[in-house]
Amino acid sequence: MPNLILLSLLAAFPPLSTDMYLPAIPTLQQEWGIPLTEANLSLVIYFLAFSLCLLIHGPLSDRFGRRPVLLWGILTFIAGCLLCAMSTSIVFLVAARIIQAAGAAAAAALALALSKDLYDGIERQKILGYIGVIMAFCPMLAPSVGGLMLKFASWRWIFASQAVMAVIAFYGVLRLKEPLEEFTSGGFLAVAGRYVAVCRNGRFSTLALAFAFIIFPHFGYIGSSPEIYINGFGLSEQAFGLYFGANAFGFMLGSLACTRFGGYFNPMHMLYFTLFSLLGSGVALFLLGGATPLSVAIPMFAISFSVGFSRPVSNNMILDQVDTDIGAASSIMTFEIFLVGAVSMEIVAMEWASKVVVLSILAVIAAVVPLVGLLFMRSRMRVGHGTPAPNKAGN
Repeated sequence: MPNLILLSLLAAFPPLSTDMYLPAIPTLQQEWGIPLTEANLSLVIYFLAFSLCLLIHGPLSDRFGRRPVLLWGILTFIAGCLLCAMSTSIVFLVAARIIQAAGAAAAAALALALSKDLYDGIERQKILGYIGVIMAFCPMLAPSVGGLMLKFASWRWIFASQAVMAVIAFYGVLRLKEPLEEFTSGGFLAVAGRYVAVCRNGRFSTLALAFAFIIFPHFGYIGSSPEIYINGFGLSEQAFGLYFGANAFGFMLGSLACTRFGGYFNPMHMLYFTLFSLLGSGVALFLLGGATPLSVAIPMFAISFSVGFSRPVSNNMILDQVDTDIGAASSIMTFEIFLVGAVSMEIVAMEWASKVVVLSILAVIAAVVPLVGLLFMRSRMRVGHGTPAPNKAGN
């Protein structure tokens, strides 16, 4: 299996395991006679388990290799999917979702680590761009696929189909040659202690944390868009779906543009351009104030495009700052992104006079924090010049 397809499959694990399942929540409420708060536990507990497990798989893969940890993680994911499909109560389902989340976390963390192992320079930046496209496309498509499956089959087949996808990924990992050449050593404490070594890398830790904030408005929009469009503007669920899909398309278009044109420009110039574009779009959203649906959708499209364009470049730059403990570094990067995303969703969930204004502030923060990080680390960080390494991988 080509490495690009394998990495795309691994990157698709988290969004598919959540978004395909969303249309089934009302069905579960009706079938088991439970309130929405109980049904949503299958999402909340999933994200909690997923975030915690992200921190486990990375250093384990540095100690034992990418293939063993990935194979074990995918088997865990398959087991979780099958248990979800056999669930007879919300308690059973939540327990199964914890197992599923543990497996999905291995795929999410190690997809980033493998991109570092298998590719260099502009080639890795392109691969990260393709992964960004998958991460944007899956939330657009997955709910529709899940809803379509519900028309013809039980909700249980949603999880069964995810298990089939995981079996394909398992085959791809079996065919993958172990990319790691140098392994860390020691027992559990030594493996866990690798996080200390990674965090002592000031270039990596500063840039990883700073650029995690770039996701602020993206997750904030996910958390607030139903209230803005449906409750605020009185749009139908179908119209809301179009506006939400357009925003996801902006993210995907940004990732595609980075993949297509990234090799022609200096990475630092690209980052500064997209960060100032993000800043300007946030200011525009603030000034327009959300008077109409389009006055929200157009600036948010520009914001999402900027975020989608900058993510492959920034992730590539951050990975350039580390030479060892790539698995632990990838886990930290992914964990920080989800942590910042959770904080932004919690912020927009609070009572505000205007959630649109809050979104605009999040967009400004998302631009300013990475800009400060870049300026602070400019003289000390490594900046790649986009030289591919053709001997490391084939795509």
